[in-house]
Amino acid sequence: MENSIIELGILNYPQAQQSAVLGLSDLFGMAQRYLERPQNTSQTQLRISHWQLSESIAQRIYDTAPKADNRTLAVLIVPPSLAGPPQLAAHAPFLTQLHSQGTILASVCVGVFMLAESGLLDGRAATTHWKYREQVNKQFPQVKWDIDKLLVDNGDIITAGGVMAWTDLGLSLVERLCGPACMLDVSRSLLLDPPRQEQRYYSLFSPKLQHGDKAILRVQHWLQEHIAQPLSVAQLAALAGLQLRTFQRRFNKACGLNVSQYCQQLRVTKGCELLQFTRLPIDTIAWQVGYQDSGAFRKLFQRTLGLSPGEYRRRFSRDS
Repeated sequence: MENSIIELGILNYPQAQQSAVLGLSDLFGMAQRYLERPQNTSQTQLRISHWQLSESIAQRIYDTAPKADNRTLAVLIVPPSLAGPPQLAAHAPFLTQLHSQGTILASVCVGVFMLAESGLLDGRAATTHWKYREQVNKQFPQVKWDIDKLLVDNGDIITAGGVMAWTDLGLSLVERLCGPACMLDVSRSLLLDPPRQEQRYYSLFSPKLQHGDKAILRVQHWLQEHIAQPLSVAQLAALAGLQLRTFQRRFNKACGLNVSQYCQQLRVTKGCELLQFTRLPIDTIAWQVGYQDSGAFRKLFQRTLGLSPGEYRRRFSRDS
């Protein structure tokens, strides 16, 4: 039986994160070595290539099977960049052409900007690093951004969130193309957890403070200092020196959230701090951030971060 060669390409564009380019290559190389073991009956072989675009001509600059034929790439990965979103519109025709030929396109972190620029994500779900949430929503409103997800797999297009999510993407591709046994072997060898799905518990609330509305900023500073106190929207409007409706409208415009949502985010963030740096009981923490009913705090925490307070403490506590 003839071997099936699956080519996994990595786009090595200017300022691409080289640790991701080489790390993915090593990860796929380990999967290939697993497939080569005598006890494995798989006929699959992995070909790993790096690609660059020069004067609109795409070419392999690294290839683990240089004598293989030039069959269609199975997957092309756009890795992250530590220099911010890449401004490489010239790559869009190359990506579009590959996609039309059946190549699976994948991105990590800001690599998704290239996919979005190509129009291939229009009307589809995608993710990227949580800190680019506002930028991508503004720049690419036609994309259905789901930033809480670490991986969004549309079958033919896969997007991964944070900079190090290349490990999750790589393992997911190994599982799809080489099977779960191969993926688990690689993850154990590299001391990596199997692919995760969410990144929202890494993304703590950062309030908008550069909006220029001094009255609303005064309220925000007060809330930061008094978050555990009972409050009403009417009291906050009086603090801002505004009529109630005017205050609500200006607060929503400046902060991007209504007052209730904003306070919930502040309280969850303060709860995260106390869970991470103290050993206070969760009931006490709930009270210190403004919840007399610890059950309400636990439900809000779980809904916001996808982890219970106890799970968050076990994962992120400095004493763990």
